[in-house]
Amino acid sequence: MKSLHDFHPLVIFNYFFAVIGLTMFYMHPILLMISFTGATVTSFLLLKKSFLKSIKWLLPFMLVAAILNPLLIHEGETAILYINEQPITVEAIVYGFAASVMLIAIIFWFSAFNAVMTSDKFLYLFTKVSPAVALLISLTMRLVPLFGHQIKKIMYAQRAIGMDPSSGSVWHRIKGGTRILSILISWALENAIETADSMKARGYGLKGRSTFSLFRFDRLDGFALSGIFILFIIQLLCSYFGWNEFYYYPTFSPIVWDGPMIFMTISYGILVSLPIFIEVLEAFKWRSLKSIN
Repeated sequence: MKSLHDFHPLVIFNYFFAVIGLTMFYMHPILLMISFTGATVTSFLLLKKSFLKSIKWLLPFMLVAAILNPLLIHEGETAILYINEQPITVEAIVYGFAASVMLIAIIFWFSAFNAVMTSDKFLYLFTKVSPAVALLISLTMRLVPLFGHQIKKIMYAQRAIGMDPSSGSVWHRIKGGTRILSILISWALENAIETADSMKARGYGLKGRSTFSLFRFDRLDGFALSGIFILFIIQLLCSYFGWNEFYYYPTFSPIVWDGPMIFMTISYGILVSLPIFIEVLEAFKWRSLKSIN
């Protein structure tokens, strides 16, 4: 068994494509909570430090979204109070909370995707399909952390010479921020020229140019990709038959635990928990090897 990072890029991309796509279109509360739980645990296992930092603003965001929806949408049968003669309904509150849960689940899934699907994997996966688009997306994904790291270096350097933009008068802060922005833009332009020259020297875009890759599609990758495909097709069929439908307006749909609902919930739970199972099994294997040594 191997960790999620060690799977083939094709497996990783298809898994997150499936689970993020389903999360975006599932508003059933049971399926929504399954995806939210899976996204939260997966993001925590892959990104412990950044996950704990993101919780500080994601939870207030969830509460704000749950409060704003009933103030803007006044549909629903169960009114609990009136503001300016407009009803605040239970259905609108629950729908706002469900929409915020879905959005946060998608954010967690994307954060886990960015942690596992690195730029080299993305470039490897899409170079043969569209080299220009793959390179553009790879550079875009790299720019955000690279710019963040560079702007910290510039700020530390400016602070060392007494030009700290975070202190002093308002005019001093504006001048310091403008200077940092100017330095950052100059660095970005120079870095772009150096990158272009380096790519040209290495023969990027020439016909017959080969690329080196460490990624190999083995039997375990085949099993994982087949399982993801089967579980995804099951969810599409369940959606086709309307088993995942749930209505919030004008009142809540009943949740019936019949055979189709149980089957859909179990299969979706298996799909969502795949990375959790992989990471926990890999951690247990690693601890067992350490204890033996």
